Amino acid sequence: MIRVVRRRLAVAVPVLFATSIGMFLLGAASPIDPAMQYAGAAAFSMSEENLQQIRDNWGVDDPLPVQYLRWLGNLVQGDLGWSTSRHQAVTEVIADRAGWTLLLIGITLAVVLTGSLLAGTLAAHRRGGLFDRGVRAAAYAVESMPVFWLALGAIAVFALALGWFPAGGLTGVRATSTSFPDVAHHLVLPVTVLAISQAPWFVLFVRDAVAESLREDHVLAARARGLAGRTVLFGHALRTALLPFLTLVGTHLPELVGGSVLVETVFSLPGLGAVSVQAALGGDFPLLAAITLVTTAVVLTANLLTDLAYTAADPRVRIDG
Repeated sequence: MIRVVRRRLAVAVPVLFATSIGMFLLGAASPIDPAMQYAGAAAFSMSEENLQQIRDNWGVDDPLPVQYLRWLGNLVQGDLGWSTSRHQAVTEVIADRAGWTLLLIGITLAVVLTGSLLAGTLAAHRRGGLFDRGVRAAAYAVESMPVFWLALGAIAVFALALGWFPAGGLTGVRATSTSFPDVAHHLVLPVTVLAISQAPWFVLFVRDAVAESLREDHVLAARARGLAGRTVLFGHALRTALLPFLTLVGTHLPELVGGSVLVETVFSLPGLGAVSVQAALGGDFPLLAAITLVTTAVVLTANLLTDLAYTAADPRVRIDG
Protein backbone atom coordinates (compact mmCIF):
# COMPACT_ATOMS: atom_id res chain seq x y z
CA MET A 1 0.00 0.00 0.00
CA ILE A 2 2.90 2.34 0.68
CA ARG A 3 4.11 1.75 -2.87
CA VAL A 4 0.62 2.52 -4.17
CA VAL A 5 0.56 5.80 -2.23
CA ARG A 6 3.98 6.79 -3.54
CA ARG A 7 3.02 6.05 -7.14
CA ARG A 8 -0.24 7.96 -6.89
CA LEU A 9 1.51 10.94 -5.30
CA ALA A 10 4.07 10.87 -8.11
CA VAL A 11 1.13 11.31 -10.49
CA ALA A 12 -0.94 13.70 -8.37
CA VAL A 13 1.74 16.35 -7.92
CA PRO A 14 2.37 16.89 -11.66
CA VAL A 15 -1.40 16.84 -12.32
CA LEU A 16 -2.03 19.54 -9.72
CA PHE A 17 0.93 21.53 -11.02
CA ALA A 18 -0.34 21.33 -14.61
CA THR A 19 -3.85 22.26 -13.47
CA SER A 20 -2.54 25.31 -11.65
CA ILE A 21 -0.62 26.43 -14.75
CA GLY A 22 -3.67 25.96 -16.96
CA MET A 23 -5.95 27.91 -14.63
CA PHE A 24 -3.39 30.71 -14.29
CA LEU A 25 -2.98 31.03 -18.06
CA LEU A 26 -6.76 31.15 -18.52
CA GLY A 27 -6.97 33.93 -15.96
CA ALA A 28 -4.10 35.82 -17.57
CA ALA A 29 -5.79 35.57 -20.98
CA SER A 30 -9.01 37.05 -19.67
CA PRO A 31 -9.80 40.53 -21.05
CA ILE A 32 -11.34 41.57 -17.72
CA ASP A 33 -9.38 44.22 -15.86
CA PRO A 34 -8.95 42.89 -12.29
CA ALA A 35 -8.64 46.42 -10.91
CA MET A 36 -11.98 47.51 -12.35
CA GLN A 37 -13.54 44.21 -11.33
CA TYR A 38 -12.35 44.70 -7.77
CA ALA A 39 -13.58 48.28 -7.62
CA GLY A 40 -17.00 47.35 -9.02
CA ALA A 41 -19.35 50.23 -9.72
CA ALA A 42 -16.90 52.63 -8.08
CA ALA A 43 -14.48 52.02 -10.95
CA PHE A 44 -16.51 54.37 -13.18
CA SER A 45 -15.87 57.27 -10.83
CA MET A 46 -12.27 56.42 -9.92
CA SER A 47 -9.35 58.11 -11.56
CA GLU A 48 -6.95 56.19 -13.76
CA GLU A 49 -4.22 56.84 -11.19
CA ASN A 50 -6.19 55.04 -8.49
CA LEU A 51 -6.91 52.10 -10.78
CA GLN A 52 -3.24 51.92 -11.73
CA GLN A 53 -2.34 51.95 -8.05
CA ILE A 54 -4.51 48.87 -7.53
CA ARG A 55 -2.80 47.17 -10.47
CA ASP A 56 0.62 48.03 -9.03
CA ASN A 57 -0.34 46.70 -5.59
CA TRP A 58 -1.46 43.41 -7.12
CA GLY A 59 1.45 43.21 -9.57
CA VAL A 60 -0.87 42.85 -12.54
CA ASP A 61 1.70 44.32 -14.91
CA ASP A 62 4.52 42.05 -13.75
CA PRO A 63 5.81 39.33 -16.14
CA LEU A 64 3.65 36.21 -16.19
CA PRO A 65 6.29 33.92 -14.61
CA VAL A 66 6.64 36.36 -11.71
CA GLN A 67 2.88 36.54 -11.26
CA TYR A 68 2.54 32.76 -11.38
CA LEU A 69 5.28 32.13 -8.83
CA ARG A 70 3.78 34.73 -6.50
CA TRP A 71 0.31 33.19 -6.90
CA LEU A 72 1.69 29.67 -6.39
CA GLY A 73 3.57 30.78 -3.28
CA ASN A 74 0.39 32.23 -1.83
CA LEU A 75 -1.46 28.97 -2.56
CA VAL A 76 1.17 26.94 -0.73
CA GLN A 77 0.81 29.25 2.27
CA GLY A 78 -2.98 28.82 2.26
CA ASP A 79 -3.78 32.23 0.78
CA LEU A 80 -6.24 31.48 -2.03
CA GLY A 81 -6.86 35.12 -2.85
CA TRP A 82 -9.88 37.41 -2.81
CA SER A 83 -13.15 36.58 -4.54
CA THR A 84 -14.27 39.55 -6.61
CA SER A 85 -17.75 38.10 -7.15
CA ARG A 86 -18.42 37.20 -3.50
CA HIS A 87 -16.37 40.07 -1.98
CA GLN A 88 -14.74 37.86 0.61
CA ALA A 89 -11.69 35.66 0.98
CA VAL A 90 -11.73 32.59 -1.26
CA THR A 91 -10.89 30.41 1.75
CA GLU A 92 -14.05 31.58 3.49
CA VAL A 93 -16.19 30.93 0.42
CA ILE A 94 -14.91 27.37 0.09
CA ALA A 95 -15.18 26.69 3.83
CA ASP A 96 -18.78 27.93 3.92
CA ARG A 97 -19.97 25.91 0.92
CA ALA A 98 -17.80 22.83 0.56
CA GLY A 99 -19.72 20.97 3.25
CA TRP A 100 -23.01 21.17 1.35
CA THR A 101 -21.40 19.88 -1.84
CA LEU A 102 -19.76 16.99 0.00
CA LEU A 103 -23.09 16.19 1.64
CA LEU A 104 -24.88 16.11 -1.72
CA ILE A 105 -22.19 13.99 -3.37
CA GLY A 106 -21.85 11.65 -0.39
CA ILE A 107 -25.56 10.88 -0.10
CA THR A 108 -25.87 10.53 -3.86
CA LEU A 109 -22.94 8.13 -4.04
CA ALA A 110 -24.43 5.97 -1.27
CA VAL A 111 -27.80 5.87 -3.05
CA VAL A 112 -26.21 5.10 -6.43
CA LEU A 113 -24.02 2.31 -5.11
CA THR A 114 -26.81 0.63 -3.14
CA GLY A 115 -29.39 0.92 -5.90
CA SER A 116 -27.08 -0.11 -8.72
CA LEU A 117 -25.75 -3.15 -6.86
CA LEU A 118 -29.28 -4.35 -6.15
CA ALA A 119 -30.77 -3.58 -9.58
CA GLY A 120 -27.74 -4.83 -11.52
CA THR A 121 -27.54 -8.06 -9.55
CA LEU A 122 -31.25 -8.85 -9.96
CA ALA A 123 -31.05 -8.03 -13.68
CA ALA A 124 -28.11 -10.41 -14.08
CA HIS A 125 -29.95 -13.12 -12.14
CA ARG A 126 -32.91 -12.80 -14.51
CA ARG A 127 -30.92 -11.88 -17.62
CA GLY A 128 -33.00 -11.94 -20.75
CA GLY A 129 -36.21 -11.57 -18.76
CA LEU A 130 -38.63 -8.70 -18.53
CA PHE A 131 -36.90 -7.09 -15.54
CA ASP A 132 -33.50 -7.31 -17.22
CA ARG A 133 -34.77 -5.74 -20.45
CA GLY A 134 -36.57 -3.02 -18.51
CA VAL A 135 -33.48 -2.13 -16.47
CA ARG A 136 -31.26 -1.93 -19.55
CA ALA A 137 -33.79 0.13 -21.49
CA ALA A 138 -34.19 2.55 -18.59
CA ALA A 139 -30.41 2.83 -18.19
CA TYR A 140 -29.85 3.66 -21.85
CA ALA A 141 -32.73 6.16 -21.81
CA VAL A 142 -31.48 7.97 -18.71
CA GLU A 143 -27.92 8.04 -20.04
CA SER A 144 -29.13 10.02 -23.07
CA MET A 145 -30.86 12.66 -20.91
CA PRO A 146 -28.91 15.72 -19.70
CA VAL A 147 -28.90 16.04 -15.93
CA PHE A 148 -30.30 19.58 -16.04
CA TRP A 149 -33.24 18.27 -18.09
CA LEU A 150 -33.95 15.66 -15.43
CA ALA A 151 -33.72 18.35 -12.74
CA LEU A 152 -36.12 20.70 -14.51
CA GLY A 153 -38.54 17.82 -15.15
CA ALA A 154 -38.45 16.78 -11.51
CA ILE A 155 -39.17 20.35 -10.40
CA ALA A 156 -42.06 20.64 -12.86
CA VAL A 157 -43.69 17.38 -11.74
CA PHE A 158 -42.89 16.87 -8.07
CA ALA A 159 -42.49 20.49 -6.92
CA LEU A 160 -44.83 22.59 -9.06
CA ALA A 161 -47.52 20.11 -10.16
CA LEU A 162 -47.74 17.78 -7.15
CA GLY A 163 -46.21 20.02 -4.50
CA TRP A 164 -44.53 17.11 -2.74
CA PHE A 165 -41.09 18.67 -2.48
CA PRO A 166 -39.65 22.20 -2.57
CA ALA A 167 -38.27 23.47 -5.86
CA GLY A 168 -34.94 24.61 -4.47
CA GLY A 169 -32.85 25.82 -1.58
CA LEU A 170 -32.00 24.04 1.65
CA THR A 171 -34.59 25.58 3.96
CA GLY A 172 -38.06 27.00 3.73
CA VAL A 173 -38.63 30.65 2.90
CA ARG A 174 -39.85 31.41 6.41
CA ALA A 175 -37.23 29.32 8.20
CA THR A 176 -35.00 31.19 10.65
CA SER A 177 -32.57 28.32 11.23
CA THR A 178 -31.31 25.15 9.58
CA SER A 179 -32.86 21.91 10.82
CA PHE A 180 -32.21 18.32 9.79
CA PRO A 181 -35.81 17.51 8.70
CA ASP A 182 -36.02 20.68 6.60
CA VAL A 183 -32.66 20.07 4.88
CA ALA A 184 -33.49 16.39 4.29
CA HIS A 185 -36.83 17.36 2.70
CA HIS A 186 -35.12 19.85 0.39
CA LEU A 187 -32.40 17.37 -0.62
CA VAL A 188 -34.77 14.61 -1.76
CA LEU A 189 -35.17 15.95 -5.30
CA PRO A 190 -31.52 16.99 -5.88
CA VAL A 191 -30.16 13.69 -4.57
CA THR A 192 -32.69 11.66 -6.55
CA VAL A 193 -32.00 13.53 -9.79
CA LEU A 194 -28.23 13.31 -9.42
CA ALA A 195 -28.41 9.63 -8.44
CA ILE A 196 -30.62 8.73 -11.40
CA SER A 197 -28.33 10.60 -13.80
CA GLN A 198 -25.26 8.73 -12.53
CA ALA A 199 -26.81 5.27 -12.08
CA PRO A 200 -26.85 3.87 -15.66
CA TRP A 201 -23.15 3.06 -15.97
CA PHE A 202 -23.07 1.48 -12.50
CA VAL A 203 -26.18 -0.62 -13.10
CA LEU A 204 -25.01 -1.88 -16.49
CA PHE A 205 -21.53 -2.62 -15.17
CA VAL A 206 -22.85 -4.62 -12.22
CA ARG A 207 -25.32 -6.46 -14.45
CA ASP A 208 -22.59 -7.55 -16.89
CA ALA A 209 -20.06 -8.37 -14.17
CA VAL A 210 -22.49 -10.48 -12.15
CA ALA A 211 -23.79 -12.21 -15.28
CA GLU A 212 -20.23 -13.18 -16.19
CA SER A 213 -19.50 -14.24 -12.62
CA LEU A 214 -22.52 -16.55 -12.60
CA ARG A 215 -20.82 -18.60 -15.33
CA GLU A 216 -17.55 -19.04 -13.46
CA ASP A 217 -16.55 -22.40 -12.05
CA HIS A 218 -16.65 -21.54 -8.36
CA VAL A 219 -20.18 -20.14 -8.67
CA LEU A 220 -21.35 -23.18 -10.63
CA ALA A 221 -19.75 -25.41 -7.99
CA ALA A 222 -21.56 -23.55 -5.21
CA ARG A 223 -24.83 -24.02 -7.02
CA ALA A 224 -24.07 -27.72 -7.57
CA ARG A 225 -23.52 -28.17 -3.82
CA GLY A 226 -27.13 -27.20 -3.31
CA LEU A 227 -26.63 -23.74 -1.84
CA ALA A 228 -29.63 -21.43 -1.87
CA GLY A 229 -30.00 -19.23 -4.94
CA ARG A 230 -29.77 -16.05 -2.86
CA THR A 231 -26.53 -17.23 -1.27
CA VAL A 232 -25.01 -18.07 -4.63
CA LEU A 233 -26.11 -14.77 -6.13
CA PHE A 234 -25.10 -12.37 -3.38
CA GLY A 235 -22.45 -14.39 -1.54
CA HIS A 236 -20.48 -15.65 -4.53
CA ALA A 237 -21.36 -13.99 -7.84
CA LEU A 238 -21.77 -10.42 -6.53
CA ARG A 239 -18.72 -10.73 -4.31
CA THR A 240 -16.57 -11.61 -7.31
CA ALA A 241 -17.92 -8.64 -9.26
CA LEU A 242 -17.24 -6.13 -6.48
CA LEU A 243 -13.50 -5.78 -7.13
CA PRO A 244 -13.74 -4.21 -10.61
CA PHE A 245 -16.74 -2.24 -9.34
CA LEU A 246 -14.44 -0.39 -6.93
CA THR A 247 -12.37 0.83 -9.86
CA LEU A 248 -15.48 2.10 -11.61
CA VAL A 249 -16.42 4.16 -8.56
CA GLY A 250 -13.05 5.92 -8.57
CA THR A 251 -13.01 6.64 -12.30
CA HIS A 252 -16.62 7.83 -12.33
CA LEU A 253 -16.20 10.35 -9.51
CA PRO A 254 -15.26 13.31 -11.80
CA GLU A 255 -18.53 12.89 -13.69
CA LEU A 256 -20.41 12.84 -10.39
CA VAL A 257 -18.73 16.09 -9.36
CA GLY A 258 -19.57 17.65 -12.73
CA GLY A 259 -23.20 16.57 -12.40
CA SER A 260 -23.41 18.11 -8.93
CA VAL A 261 -22.45 21.50 -10.41
CA LEU A 262 -25.54 21.49 -12.65
CA VAL A 263 -27.83 20.08 -9.97
CA GLU A 264 -26.74 22.68 -7.42
CA THR A 265 -27.32 25.44 -9.95
CA VAL A 266 -30.81 24.26 -10.95
CA PHE A 267 -31.93 23.66 -7.35
CA SER A 268 -30.23 26.82 -5.98
CA LEU A 269 -28.17 24.89 -3.44
CA PRO A 270 -25.46 26.84 -1.59
CA GLY A 271 -22.62 24.54 -2.63
CA LEU A 272 -19.44 24.92 -4.61
CA GLY A 273 -21.17 24.02 -7.87
CA ALA A 274 -23.41 27.06 -8.01
CA VAL A 275 -20.55 29.30 -6.84
CA SER A 276 -18.34 27.88 -9.63
CA VAL A 277 -20.90 28.86 -12.24
CA GLN A 278 -21.16 32.37 -10.77
CA ALA A 279 -17.37 32.68 -10.70
CA ALA A 280 -17.08 31.59 -14.34
CA LEU A 281 -19.79 34.00 -15.49
CA GLY A 282 -18.33 36.86 -13.45
CA GLY A 283 -14.70 36.25 -14.40
CA ASP A 284 -13.77 35.58 -10.76
CA PHE A 285 -10.43 33.90 -11.47
CA PRO A 286 -9.17 33.45 -7.88
CA LEU A 287 -12.34 31.65 -6.80
CA LEU A 288 -12.64 29.58 -9.96
CA ALA A 289 -8.99 28.52 -9.85
CA ALA A 290 -9.17 27.56 -6.18
CA ILE A 291 -12.35 25.50 -6.64
CA THR A 292 -10.80 23.73 -9.64
CA LEU A 293 -7.67 22.84 -7.71
CA VAL A 294 -9.63 21.68 -4.67
CA THR A 295 -11.90 19.54 -6.85
CA THR A 296 -8.90 18.03 -8.63
CA ALA A 297 -7.27 17.21 -5.30
CA VAL A 298 -10.48 15.57 -4.03
CA VAL A 299 -10.79 13.43 -7.17
CA LEU A 300 -7.14 12.35 -6.95
CA THR A 301 -7.60 11.49 -3.28
CA ALA A 302 -10.71 9.46 -4.05
CA ASN A 303 -8.83 7.53 -6.75
CA LEU A 304 -6.07 6.81 -4.25
CA LEU A 305 -8.58 5.52 -1.69
CA THR A 306 -10.15 3.36 -4.40
CA ASP A 307 -6.79 1.82 -5.24
CA LEU A 308 -6.09 1.16 -1.56
CA ALA A 309 -9.52 -0.44 -1.13
CA TYR A 310 -8.90 -2.60 -4.19
CA THR A 311 -5.55 -3.74 -2.82
CA ALA A 312 -7.00 -4.41 0.64
CA ALA A 313 -9.91 -6.41 -0.82
CA ASP A 314 -7.59 -8.63 -2.85
CA PRO A 315 -3.93 -8.61 -1.69
CA ARG A 316 -3.02 -10.68 -4.76
CA VAL A 317 -3.70 -7.63 -6.94
CA ARG A 318 -0.69 -5.47 -7.68
CA ILE A 319 -1.52 -2.00 -8.89
CA ASP A 320 1.02 -0.67 -11.38
CA GLY A 321 1.30 2.85 -12.79
